Amino acid sequence: MPGLHLSRLTLSHYRSHLSARLETDARPVAIYGPNGAGKTNILEAVSLFSPGRGFRRSSAQDMMRRPQAPGWKLTGILHSLHQIHEIEIWSDAGAARQVRIDGKAASQTALGRIARVLWLIPSMDRLWIEGAEGRRRFLDRMTLSFTPGHAEVALSYEKAMRQRNQLLKDQVRDGHWYVAVERQMAEAGSAIHANRQAALALLESARAEAETAFPAAELELTMTEGEMPETDSDFRDALHESRFRDLAAGRTLVGPHRADVHGVYAAKGLPARDCSTGEQKALLISLILANARALQRDFGAPPILLLDEVAAHLDATRRAALYDELCALGAQAWMTGTGPELFTELADRAQHMEVTEAEGSSKVKQI
Repeated sequence: MPGLHLSRLTLSHYRSHLSARLETDARPVAIYGPNGAGKTNILEAVSLFSPGRGFRRSSAQDMMRRPQAPGWKLTGILHSLHQIHEIEIWSDAGAARQVRIDGKAASQTALGRIARVLWLIPSMDRLWIEGAEGRRRFLDRMTLSFTPGHAEVALSYEKAMRQRNQLLKDQVRDGHWYVAVERQMAEAGSAIHANRQAALALLESARAEAETAFPAAELELTMTEGEMPETDSDFRDALHESRFRDLAAGRTLVGPHRADVHGVYAAKGLPARDCSTGEQKALLISLILANARALQRDFGAPPILLLDEVAAHLDATRRAALYDELCALGAQAWMTGTGPELFTELADRAQHMEVTEAEGSSKVKQI
């Protein structure tokens, strides 16, 4: 049966890892060790095998091991459906990341065509109660998993919006300067909105069809102000009509960058922001699992999942339920925890690794 997993991962001069080589199969990967040993750095490395800046959103320079490293490099053997790819990702002296796929130079966005990677990390625990930006990023990560081209559309929109915002800050009032950039914003912005709505429909379908031990979340795409125009033409008109207001604000006030995601605990009809901390965490796990199930049908295989410290927030019963669902899904889920007891319920259904720190470098031991 085709799947998606890394069978080899090497880290060289990457954060706390001077040198590490991990040999894995398609089963989940349970990584344990004390805080600060370098467990999360391994998961972050895996997150770079997909479009974007990784789950920490760090610069290439921040990923470099200090003080002795001139740069860093990751390599991986990726099994994607019926194909095997050799991927290299590196940065020299803090310069922008570079990528090679099967020996050929490639863009970061090109990784989206062969890999699907989702994550749930501790910083996301406050997703429902903090600002809309984090929820948009969460939705766009899910959207990107279904539509790899979403990354390029988002970059096009952001570039055009920066140009328009500069015109607004410079108090340019001649409408001719805005026509081309607003056309680009309208085309890209409408595509972003359509991609997001399609992703939410796929998630809802997966949620409705599957049984899970975790509470289901209903998601709705909303706008922080007004409505999102339905078509390219409507969006161009909205940008044109909004120029005087935007000139006063010095920035663009209409578009998909003003979107938000409203979550509801379906069984209780309770807004996610009003749920308990434990319920909010369970809703996030439920969404990640729904996304994975939808991808299994849409892409042909479940994604690689990165679950940092997820076991620490679950009791033994719910932890066992999560592991059962991951194994039934057939996903290569990379998980971290402080001790092996957090992964007892997995037994030989997973690969187990211990990370320690010695002589200023992380050491990985495969159990």
